[in-house]
Amino acid sequence: MNNSSQQMKAVTIPEFGSAEVLRVATVPVPEPGPGQVAIDVAYAGANFAEVLYRRGVVDVPLPFVPGIEVAGRIRAVGEGVEDVAVGQQVAALSIVDSGGYAEVVVTSADLVVPLDAFVIGMDVAAALPSNSTTAFLVLDRVARVEPGERVLIHAAAGGVGSQLGQAARLLGADRVVGTVGSAAKVETAKRFGYDEVITRDRIADAGEFDVVVDVVGGPARRASLDRLAPMGRLVVMGNASGAEDVGIPANELWFTNKTVSGFNLAAFSAAFPKETRQALRRAVAAAAAGDLRVEVETLPLEQAAEAHRRIESGTTTGKLVLEVAGE
Repeated sequence: MNNSSQQMKAVTIPEFGSAEVLRVATVPVPEPGPGQVAIDVAYAGANFAEVLYRRGVVDVPLPFVPGIEVAGRIRAVGEGVEDVAVGQQVAALSIVDSGGYAEVVVTSADLVVPLDAFVIGMDVAAALPSNSTTAFLVLDRVARVEPGERVLIHAAAGGVGSQLGQAARLLGADRVVGTVGSAAKVETAKRFGYDEVITRDRIADAGEFDVVVDVVGGPARRASLDRLAPMGRLVVMGNASGAEDVGIPANELWFTNKTVSGFNLAAFSAAFPKETRQALRRAVAAAAAGDLRVEVETLPLEQAAEAHRRIESGTTTGKLVLEVAGE
């Protein structure tokens, strides 16, 4: 619900297209409904998911305010919300309805984690809700990584890849290998908990794995299935390559004792918000304790288009965060 008497600054998608379509606009300030909170945004994470919204891959109503994760202060609470209070600093997922590229965002109270118990910068807190939460959910809830297992992560230097390798290590994986698209990213990816980092064209020589997480798609998806050991699990959670879908014959899975699963954070958050919040809190706690390395680069909100261009170029490492109001 919007309060038309109050206005705020936001970055909007007025039409689908390239990064240049993004516009800074004045829009109504949203108000929380039952079970929701409004947050004064300090920082908003920039993600490939928002690029997909902008391209029109995801059908959203225009004009649309993207932004799936934020950190900030609780501005107002809706009816029935009791576990957060006005003024509290929080990290939050705004992924279900989006809207984080703005001075105020509304989201479910079940997707909000207060930061009172943690010493953590707000820029870092904004970098955790999407990628770090995904890392724990994918490896623990979906892949069910067990101590001593071997894990392969594609796009190891990127936002989510940088977190998946570390989460695998925290969950007890014995061998954690990452792949990157170019040799220039190898040393960067090694900072994020990987035993070994290779370029994707070397995957055929990487050995067998109990778990493979693929955000790339295309040839990497087929190669990932080939690298699975018996009883291995492939988790599909992206198609950053933009390649055509890769068919996986069910009979092949039957004969080889392999499993393929999918994970989509938006759908999971909508269906299981309380479990998502638990994973977010786990990520915040790990980052605050120094167990989860998050490399953050900030850009002003007005440079959201530049953030999108860099994400699409495939050259980014770590996490890009947009500064809205700052600390």
